[in-house]
Amino acid sequence: MIDLIHFTIIIPLVGFLINGLLGRKIKNEKVIGAIGSGAVGIAFIIALGALFQLLSLPESERSQVVTLFNWFSVGNLEINFAYLVDPLSITMALIVTGVGFLIHVYSIGYMHGDKGFWRFFTYMNLFIFAMMNLILGDNFVVLFLGWEGVGLCSYLLIGFWYDRKFEKGTVAQAAKKAFIVNRIGDFGFLLGMFLIYLTFDSLNFTEVFSKAASGAVPEATFTLIALFLFIGATGKSAQIPLYVWLPDAMAGPTPVSALIHAATMVTAGVYMVARTSIIFASAPAIMTVVVIVGILTAFFAATIGLVQNDIKKVLAYSTVSQLGYMFVACGVGAFSAGIFHVMTHAFFKALLFLGAGSVIHGMHEEQNIQNYGGLKKHMPVTYLTFIIAAFAISGFPGLSGFFSKDEILWYSYSNFSLGLWIIAALTAVMTAFYMFRLVSLTFFGEERFDHHKVHPHESPKVMTVPLMVLAFLSVFGGYIGVPELFSGEGGNKFHHWLEPVFAAANGRLAENAEHSHFEEILLMALSVSAAIIAMWFAWKIFTTNKELAEKTSNKFKGLYNILFNKYFVDEFYEKAVISPINKFSEGFLWKIADVRLIDGFVNGTAGLIDNISGTIKRLQNGIAQFYAVIMMTGIAIILFWIIFSL
Repeated sequence: MIDLIHFTIIIPLVGFLINGLLGRKIKNEKVIGAIGSGAVGIAFIIALGALFQLLSLPESERSQVVTLFNWFSVGNLEINFAYLVDPLSITMALIVTGVGFLIHVYSIGYMHGDKGFWRFFTYMNLFIFAMMNLILGDNFVVLFLGWEGVGLCSYLLIGFWYDRKFEKGTVAQAAKKAFIVNRIGDFGFLLGMFLIYLTFDSLNFTEVFSKAASGAVPEATFTLIALFLFIGATGKSAQIPLYVWLPDAMAGPTPVSALIHAATMVTAGVYMVARTSIIFASAPAIMTVVVIVGILTAFFAATIGLVQNDIKKVLAYSTVSQLGYMFVACGVGAFSAGIFHVMTHAFFKALLFLGAGSVIHGMHEEQNIQNYGGLKKHMPVTYLTFIIAAFAISGFPGLSGFFSKDEILWYSYSNFSLGLWIIAALTAVMTAFYMFRLVSLTFFGEERFDHHKVHPHESPKVMTVPLMVLAFLSVFGGYIGVPELFSGEGGNKFHHWLEPVFAAANGRLAENAEHSHFEEILLMALSVSAAIIAMWFAWKIFTTNKELAEKTSNKFKGLYNILFNKYFVDEFYEKAVISPINKFSEGFLWKIADVRLIDGFVNGTAGLIDNISGTIKRLQNGIAQFYAVIMMTGIAIILFWIIFSL
């Protein structure tokens, strides 16, 4: 199956072409949905087969390259269109195709009746094609091809309902915002690639990483490369200061939010940092930067999520916060823990978004949780699966989120500091609080909607079955990464699986002080207890005592407004960055550089030619006597020249 890994990319591309070229003519939604979903499902089966084949190989052989063709050769640079199959890439491939397949199936019901049904599945398949290139690419160029491809698909899918209004603008503006902000990060990634080639004379992963591990490159060079790469990661994975695009990306259809902004695209930055782990491990200063940016983003986004009322906005800021957790893990050197959280997060966050989509579908497009209430009895399957995901993301013991989040908390303490653990644990407590605020206002309490206009109902099976599968994964998906504390001598199986990928980076990182299991159990008990208290407190307040929440928000109205308005970051960017650029573009680049200089030069040249031609045309006046005078004058001049030149 490893030799067939390229079909996990080709088949979604075929689905894109069929629906893209023939979808308008096919018209039958079931056929279009089957083509789109089937393409991703087949890709998942192939990736699963490759996993089993990889497991059957010795650890030393669990890195296979499948080369399709030589892409181009320029001087010493030779780039093959090749795919790398190793524990990291195959893990990501299973997440993308597995969760992607469930979201495609769900979309058949969610997008039913939409005039752009065929176009939606066309874009979704194109996204899977791009994302698979990103995670399976054997070199930086193929990775960057997928990197830019998912950026394009994000623009197309966020702006799918381009003619609709969204908050203060339009859906099209939200799509452009995502596209432009990502280009800023991509510029940094490109600079990193250029510097990698200048340093290592190659862009192939195997060559670059082996040379990086040799220790012959100065730390300052690694620092600069890692910084540029991390700038790219902050754009794609929505970290401070480039996180602002992701909340607005909720303008797209909810399955888009689940696929791109929960399970796949936004984790591309984390994947890239993990893939280049040896470079980051060789730049300790940038590792610290990764930790600081990650924890600030996690805490910052969690505080905003506490007071949002749009169901998708709460989940959007939750995603930004969880991505911060993943970067914290990578920054402290726990790359396997970061990827483990990528996986578990894909399960429960995709479930949360799809559950939110089911609620929105049943509530006739209403997204304000203040207008919900009491939906538990109207949507029993959606309620049960949604609350499982809420428990998982809150770190409830035994569920997938507990294992991955607690592992990041532990490494934050053992590999970094107690201060980092405190901030990360506080963020986890806020996560538990705002998630159960969301659950309480949506499914419990009195019904706060107009029964004459809104008739809540459960979604069809094509939507609820994917919810049930994701709920199962949200419960049991974490057991492949049970920490050594509970798994005994066998250790953490997920870490052992990824160990060959991160061996060079782990060898470069400094040894950390030994810590006892007692410390680990104590910190785990503290964080879990605090999270459970926060869950209970949120449920109690927003189910039976909403007046307390209102009194608290009124008492701290200033703080509440700051959080509700997202710290006014968008407004600050508008005044400090966007408006000055617009004014500079209009006042100088357009009116002076373009109109006066460029247009002035072009128009001035044309005017000069016009004046010269106007003078010359006077010689052609049609009067024979004038021509005779000119001829005689010319003859006289020639004769004088001949005489005086002898």
